Amino acid sequence: MAARSRSSALSTSAGRLPVLAEPRFHIVLLHPEIPNNTGAIGRTAAATGCRLHIVHPIGFDMGERARRRAGLDYWHLVDCVEHESWEAFLEAEELGPSDSRVWLYSTRATRPHWEASFAGADYLLFGCETTGPPAAVRRWAGEGRSVTLPMIDDPSARSLNLANAVCAAVYEGLRQLAEA
Repeated sequence: MAARSRSSALSTSAGRLPVLAEPRFHIVLLHPEIPNNTGAIGRTAAATGCRLHIVHPIGFDMGERARRRAGLDYWHLVDCVEHESWEAFLEAEELGPSDSRVWLYSTRATRPHWEASFAGADYLLFGCETTGPPAAVRRWAGEGRSVTLPMIDDPSARSLNLANAVCAAVYEGLRQLAEA
């Protein structure tokens, strides 16, 4: 996206973002395990004009019946693409190692996410709730494309809920796009 369209795409009227033809960001969930997190992330994606990518295997059913049972009555608003595997995702999105459009969020990274320079249509990549991103994905992204949401230095705090982390990441990206 050109700088002009990025800025105008974030001008708001009464706190509302305009609908765009292309996603503001791509939210990528690697092997999500908790359906409630994925549902909340889907709502964040729909509300902010982001595309949600779900990379299998996943720990729950994504079928229509399961979505109805979970009360996801807004799911038709979610721009969601499912991928059979990490490799299928990379191929479909035409992404290579350390691609400058991908930001890996990890508790093992040392760079705070506000030090990253986000651009429209970047990929915000998150590992599963219990194990985070696999070592191979961390190596693929590299240290320069890995960021973290800083927390207090207390191991018992573990990490943020995945849905909260995604929301924080998306809104930091939107803040940066608005300033571009």
